[in-house]
Amino acid sequence: MKKYTLLAASLFFITGLSAQKKATLNGKVTAPITIEQVYLRYSLNGEAKTDSATVTKGAFQFKTEITNPTMAMVRIKYPAANADSKPKYEAKTLYLASGTTQLLIHDSLKNALVKGNKVATDFENLTISQKPFSEQSRELSQAYAKYRTENNEAGMAEVEKKYEIMDSTMKHDVFLKFIQNNPKSPVALYALETYAGYDINPATISPLFDKLDPVTKNSDQGKNLGERIEIAKKTAVGAMAMNFTQNDTLDKPVSLSDFKGKYVLVDFWASWCGPCRAENPNVVAAFNKYKSKNFTVLGVSLDQPGKKDAWMEAIHKDQLTWTHVSDLMFWENAVAKQYGIRAIPQNLLIDPSGKIIAKNIRGEELQNKLAEILD
Repeated sequence: MKKYTLLAASLFFITGLSAQKKATLNGKVTAPITIEQVYLRYSLNGEAKTDSATVTKGAFQFKTEITNPTMAMVRIKYPAANADSKPKYEAKTLYLASGTTQLLIHDSLKNALVKGNKVATDFENLTISQKPFSEQSRELSQAYAKYRTENNEAGMAEVEKKYEIMDSTMKHDVFLKFIQNNPKSPVALYALETYAGYDINPATISPLFDKLDPVTKNSDQGKNLGERIEIAKKTAVGAMAMNFTQNDTLDKPVSLSDFKGKYVLVDFWASWCGPCRAENPNVVAAFNKYKSKNFTVLGVSLDQPGKKDAWMEAIHKDQLTWTHVSDLMFWENAVAKQYGIRAIPQNLLIDPSGKIIAKNIRGEELQNKLAEILD
């Protein structure tokens, strides 16, 4: 239930190194509503930009400079109903591109129409096609929250299965189809990132990336995705695991190569990660069952700077009696970056020769895989 949390963090990354271009956003309000202020947030060369405008005679305008088509957020502030209430806000994500984009607000920003710019309308059409899935996702999230309050693990597991099916269907029916039908649109890069997810399958994603427009591929975000694809190739099942060295809980260096000759589950986790902690009992069961059969676990923690005590407490509380390493650099953890880890929990199962033989196997799948190779 967490995939899009992380993807949302990349909303304002798409920038480029080419010359700056003019992009105008014209807003028109036709409904009898009072708007106190309109705000625009976007990115220029990696730097967040914020602008504001007032509505005059039902219209407002933003004039910006961009390098490449970039995602932006329009936010409307409505006045408070009375002295005791707070102002209300609405937000809408759209694309800014060179030229003029029109935003037509009839009854609300949520239902506003985007016109006049091919890139902007491409993204708007993609957004509209996601709506049925967004509504289904909201319903599943509500059901999951209810089951969690009731401590109903079976209910939560059932919701997670439904979410995975919904997510897979949406990626295929919405994002993949958009990429296939609009490979030269700058929006195809955003669609491809979403379709690829945090665990990239290079065999599937690389050919799609190659079909993108060269300008889009050479943007900062395009280069970033290209680098992630290359890392994914190096960490795919069948590849030899890249060696790394990081300090353990006693500040002594430990290398992956120290475990050569064993089956090793490299487990990326953190004390602050709820799903990781929930999976730990399963990893403990696997370790205790197979540790005498040439199997071990190497934990790589993405705990935060200054939070070693939290890391240690989680290790002891969850009874994780295997080797643990971390540089306590959060998402900047050197091993996580080396292996392209952008969400946790994740893991890799490595055979005695150092080859990756499975990835991201959890729960029953982990137990089955270990039984297959070790029993």
